[in-house]
Amino acid sequence: MKPILVTGGAGYIGAHACKALSQAGYLPVCYDNLSTGCEQAVKFGPFEQGDLSDRTRLEEVFARHAPIAVMHFAAFSDIGEAMRDPAKYWRNNVGGSLNLIEAAIGAGCLDFVFSSTCATYGEQDGVTLDESCPQAPINAYGASKRAIEDMLGNFSASHGLNHVIFRYFNVAGADPDGMVGEAHDPETHLIPLMLHAIQGKRDALTVYGTDYDTPDGTCIRDYVHVCDLVDAHVLGLKWLEAGKGNRVFNLGTGRGFSVREVIEHSAIVTNRAVPVIDGKRRPGDCTALVSGSTRANAELGWTPHRSTLQNMIADAWRWHESDGYGG
Repeated sequence: MKPILVTGGAGYIGAHACKALSQAGYLPVCYDNLSTGCEQAVKFGPFEQGDLSDRTRLEEVFARHAPIAVMHFAAFSDIGEAMRDPAKYWRNNVGGSLNLIEAAIGAGCLDFVFSSTCATYGEQDGVTLDESCPQAPINAYGASKRAIEDMLGNFSASHGLNHVIFRYFNVAGADPDGMVGEAHDPETHLIPLMLHAIQGKRDALTVYGTDYDTPDGTCIRDYVHVCDLVDAHVLGLKWLEAGKGNRVFNLGTGRGFSVREVIEHSAIVTNRAVPVIDGKRRPGDCTALVSGSTRANAELGWTPHRSTLQNMIADAWRWHESDGYGG
């Protein structure tokens, strides 16, 4: 089995990626500092605990496992925190990625799949976003991811680092088999917060902003199922193995849902009322983020088969009702 170094492999998306890699015949080597990840999620290959800031540790792991490629998920991603403490995002996301890229190049590992974000596009209301849209991030999270994209381009020119960049829209859902799921602490994502409110684990779901220029006043997002998302990463890895060169792909469905629409669907799927509190806007939140790209389908052959709102909520609900990793 060909080893792949998966940074952040104990996290939500990383753990699903490790499962997908294992099913595709690769050996996922999880590298995670467990600051937000769960060791219980490491089920599909060896685990190496370490931080991206620790260059010596990274070099040890590259030497031990000799990965043929890197799949890089490890990052801080809380928009609110990024507005309050941008230094944390520049130090960890950008500084850590620089260490990782240099360690990979030093080990002769020159295929790199990067987890980026639609937050690099910033506020572009009324625009369905494709890969040619200008990048103008409005928070340190999006800015840090854009900086890493630029870094990959620089190292491609100087050292032949081959890379595929995936700009995600909102990721949701859970493994239908129940092996891995979403377990952030603290939780910041809409669907798990909403399900926690339904379960009584929190008093209510706070809707941050009801005065946006949208049909119901709440933010609109494009949701993609985590299993569909990681399938694209396996296709991206195969793209690099085939020598097809550097490429950027948006990963979304092209359909946006408002916060209120997500709440309505959740009440239907769970057959329970969602307790809601209306709150003020959060700094750094965009009004609408919806993908208008068909590139991943046309070039990778990727289709988000599972990415209906009903499937995403139902899979997440099943995971949370099973108590996930035990609370």
